[in-house]
Parts: sequence; structure tokens; C-alpha cells
Amino acid sequence: MTVIWWARRDLRLSDNPALSAAAADGPVLPLLVVDPALLRDGPRSAWYASNALALDEQLDGGLALRTGSPAREVLDVARAVGATAVHVSRETTPAGRRRDDSVRDLLADNGIDWIETGSPYAVTPGRIAKADGTPYRVFSAFQRAWREHRWPAPARLPEQVRWASPPEQDPAARTALQKLVRDCATPLPPAGEQAALERWKRFRDDDLHRYAQERDRPDLDASSRLSPYLKVGAVHPRTLLAGLDSSEGAAKFVSEVCWRDFYADVLHHHPQTLRTDLTDALAGLEYSEPGDEFAAWQRGETGYPLVDAGMRQLLAEGWMHNRVRMVVASFLSKDLHVWWPHGAAHFLDLLIDGDPASNAHGWQWVAGTGTDAAPYFRVFNPTAQAEKFDPNGDYVRRYVPELRHLEGAAALSPWKNAEGYAHGYPTRVVDHAEEREVTLARYRSARGK
Repeated sequence: MTVIWWARRDLRLSDNPALSAAAADGPVLPLLVVDPALLRDGPRSAWYASNALALDEQLDGGLALRTGSPAREVLDVARAVGATAVHVSRETTPAGRRRDDSVRDLLADNGIDWIETGSPYAVTPGRIAKADGTPYRVFSAFQRAWREHRWPAPARLPEQVRWASPPEQDPAARTALQKLVRDCATPLPPAGEQAALERWKRFRDDDLHRYAQERDRPDLDASSRLSPYLKVGAVHPRTLLAGLDSSEGAAKFVSEVCWRDFYADVLHHHPQTLRTDLTDALAGLEYSEPGDEFAAWQRGETGYPLVDAGMRQLLAEGWMHNRVRMVVASFLSKDLHVWWPHGAAHFLDLLIDGDPASNAHGWQWVAGTGTDAAPYFRVFNPTAQAEKFDPNGDYVRRYVPELRHLEGAAALSPWKNAEGYAHGYPTRVVDHAEEREVTLARYRSARGK
């Protein structure tokens, strides 16, 4: 009997536990539902659409595409092909779980099995706990348990998968996906599983050896650039972990994969933390409402070159270097005193790798309200960060054309140069030294000190 593989955050064929389980169960109909409620113009949706279309091409047009409510569409397709089961990768975000609960209940009412196999993570959230059964909230302890727990080898797909022919296609679904890609002003990376695997091979062969030393340098761009592919499931983290050696670069890369699993685990246990603080230590902290300075931060016009370069990279590419993400987050939280969810929401609007768990808890780490939070008195100095991680100003000049006339490190402090503002670069919206003192005073007050 026919079964359905419903693709969501696993837009690939290899190392796909849900698809492998479906293939062992009967002829497989691959299905993707375009939920209009989740379609928004912009790079994030366009990136997903691009990878969905790449999967359809990989299947020679055999991906059943539907648009509408997932519960209704999955049931309708299952009825149309007489499916006995729907196979999925386990969803772990709050919205994803609510959606899946609704679909599962509807299928059960109609005698159709719901089968979850695998997840988008090396270790599925909820699998690792402390000795007393409570979840981890400190990364170092989680990482030790995560490494001891290990993860399965990459899932293998049968050499011959019996693909079921899709029922009558929904042209509106394909049109919606194509329109998202066509209307996206942001240049997107090559999409699809093959592009992801090629990117991984280039990084592993050419850059992994320098990853530990150079990953924090945006000017050198030693990042793997795999996070967008992980976001849509064009590659599974186990594929990346398989066969790595014990080099320093590999160890650091594994640690970064673990951070992704850790934040997913935290969100699994604390779903409210997408928009609220994990800890209440700063519950009484005074914040400033987003205003003109927040808008300047969004545009990359704060007058602080590294902050502006990062925000302009986000606007231009739908991506930002990880070190710079911390700097711009600290600037919004501790120089402009804006509550972190405002910045996190802006990131999710634009980042093609915008993972809800990693995004929310990365912001909370900087703001001092999450797991392993940065001490409240740690306030990133945007100029010092630029001098350390972009010492020659190459990253700044790449994204801030108003400063390209300044050579070397001069681009990092235009206020020190007589020609610093000659090409229209904005002056600083705030004085960092003054705002640091404001932040420390507010944090001490909130902590009752």
C-alpha cells in the first residue's frame, strides 16, 4: 500500500530517516505542502522555496505539491492515493508541534498512521537529560552528555525506491514557490542537496583545517556557510559529523553542531523562550522602546563600522558572520537598550538560516537572560571587536562603501580621521562608553545590587 513522505525541514533524499522508513513501508509518494500562512516575501521564504523546487527537480517532477492548510491537504492527498501512513521527520519547534498534533489527530480519525522517524538534529531534542531527569541548561555539561550519547550513522536509502505517482498537481503551489524565488531581491546560494554536499566537501577539504583559528574573523570568512542548508534540511548534521578526524578544526566544528542541538533541546523543554527570557534574573530590567535608533540599526547606519557592516551584510545576503551577529546583538541590547526579541524578530525576517531555537537563544546569550548567558557586565565594544576580528578593515570596506576611501584600520574609527565622513558615512547614534555605563546601572538595579 502507498505511504506518504511529507517533506518539511528535510528537503533531501540521502541520510533521511523518515524517507528511509517510508521506503521500507511501501511505494512512496513525496509530498510538500505550501502553507500560505508561512509565505512572506523575503530571503527566508525564498530560500525555502528554492530548495523545495530543487527537491522536485531531483525527483524528476515527482514531488506532490499542494497549497493550503497542512491538515486538510495532507488528508486530501492521503485519501486520493489510498495512503495507509504518513511518514515525517519529528518537528521540535512549538509551532511545528502544534501543526503536527493537528494533522496527526485528523489522520488518526481517518484510520491513517502517523509515523515520526528522526529529526533535523544529530540527537533529537529531549533525548539527553541529567541524572535526575531534568534538562541541561549549561552547554559544557550538555556537550559532554551529547558526545557520550552519540548519534546514529547516516540513514541509508534503498537502492531502488518505489516512487508512487502524484495525484493531480496543484499548479498554485508551484507558482507560489517560483514567485517567491523570482521576487527575492537577495542573491541566494545554489539550492538543493547536491549544492549542500558540494559546499560541505569544499569546506572540509579546503577550510576545516583553519576553522578553529579563523572562524571568528569575518574578513577571512572561514565559516562553513552550511547553516542555510541545515535550516531547510538539504543536508543532515549526521552527514557532516560522519568520518571527521580528531583535528582541532574538526573538534571546533563538532562543537558548533552541538550548540545547534543544545539550543533545540532548550527550546523543546522551554517553548515559551522563543519570545521571553529563559531566566528571570533580569525580570525588572528597564528597556527602551524601539525608535529611530532601532531603525538606524536595522539599516546599518549606527555610525559604528562593524555593526553597520554586519547589518548591511544581512540586508544584502540574508546571512551574517557569526561573530558579527554577537556584536550587533550586543549593540542593540546594551548600547540601544532594546529588548532582545525585537532584534531576534528582525533577524528571523531576513536570515536564510534563521533557526528559531538558535536565533532566540543566541540573542539571549548576549542579552544575559538565557543559558550560559554572557555576564551582565560584559558589553561588547564594537570598535574593539572590529580591531580584533577585522584588523585591516577589509570586512567593513566590503559592506560599507562610504568607508572604502580609508585604508587599513582607519576604516574602523572614521571619527579619528579628517576624511572619515567625506563620503556620507553617518555619525554615531550613541556614545558607546556612555551607554555602557547606562547598561551597567540598569543591570545592577534589576539584580538588586
